[in-house]
Amino acid sequence: MSEMASPTWKGALTVATPRRRIALLLIVLLALFAIAGPLAAPRQPFEQDLYAVLQAPTMAEPLGTDHLGRSVLARTAHATRLSLGLALLCVLSAALPGTLLGLFAAWRGGWVDRVAGALADAVLALPGLLLVLLLAALAPGAMWPLYLGLSLVLWVEYFRVARASAQIVLRSHHVEAARLLGFGPLHIARRHLLPELAPVLGTLGSFGLGAGVLALAAMGFVGMGVQPPMAELGLMMTELLPYAAEAPWAIAGPIAVLAIAILALALLNERPRAGVSP
Repeated sequence: MSEMASPTWKGALTVATPRRRIALLLIVLLALFAIAGPLAAPRQPFEQDLYAVLQAPTMAEPLGTDHLGRSVLARTAHATRLSLGLALLCVLSAALPGTLLGLFAAWRGGWVDRVAGALADAVLALPGLLLVLLLAALAPGAMWPLYLGLSLVLWVEYFRVARASAQIVLRSHHVEAARLLGFGPLHIARRHLLPELAPVLGTLGSFGLGAGVLALAAMGFVGMGVQPPMAELGLMMTELLPYAAEAPWAIAGPIAVLAIAILALALLNERPRAGVSP
């Protein structure tokens, strides 16, 4: 099973469909915008100019200015860096403990598996967005409740997938043969578990990253996320929505970044259909 899965896993990673190439290109462009955008912006994102309110795009201000005369380019770049960076941190913080706990529960079984499963079910019983809202209410405007809430919501999926996949692999004849030959847990994990888990966890990671970006934007849009004057995609849309008819270019920046990020992550999850054995 695992010997056949290993080439499948490697093939899935090396096959790049046109949609995946587009997705990778969009992700690279977003990353460059988040890193280099603040450096190329003409002003700081918090700098106001009340004599330049809702100005149309110019050479100096490619995305125009907002209702307080702030640079939309600078604020959108900083918001992209914040949203992508925080979402990525949440995914990593959820994936590592969730995967390790799932593998440990599958390996040990018994009461360890039952306790870990009950903990995951308890977290799933509470709607994810509600959990984030409850934590955000403890410290409005702070970033740590958003980080903690999203991490607590996301880890369950990694745990469930890792546990279910590991239980199947650990019962296979290949693993039984490896144990009889005296191979230890590290060899079994590297040779048998990793090829099965890697593509699934990669897909979960990209979905989780998209969900994290959307959740942060939703929290900012309803006023429970990052507070002004910080720049965040959802918060920017809330601030600029009343001026959408008068200055549509101002709100177009954060909307475009959010749409491109979600589109790129969705395209990245496309399963290759050619050149990879099922």
